[in-house]
Amino acid sequence: MKTIFLIDDSATMVMSVKTTLEISGFKVETAADGEQAMGKINKGLKPDLIITDINMPKMDGIEFIRNARKILRFTPILTLTTESQQAKRDEAKKLGASGWLVKPIGGADLLKVIKQVLPGA
Repeated sequence: MKTIFLIDDSATMVMSVKTTLEISGFKVETAADGEQAMGKINKGLKPDLIITDINMPKMDGIEFIRNARKILRFTPILTLTTESQQAKRDEAKKLGASGWLVKPIGGADLLKVIKQVLPGA
């Protein structure tokens, strides 16, 4: 079973995406911001895929990607955000994001992208 690490400060968003993923057979770990997420990674969490929001308190998604890439060099990271600025997208890509999803995203669309970036999903 593949583990997806979902990082978002919106409890509603986490519940909605987590439910979609669990119904589709994934194990889901969650964190409310980049700082909490890095804490879990530093304690040994090795997800198969990471989905992170960009705009979060404490540590935003861009900073999280920068930090996570030092440890999880090859784990696909998708950003899921309301942010549509090209500069933010470019920065996230440059730091190692694998893809960019814009909220709100339907379950079928989300799963389609996951299948593209996560072999064997």
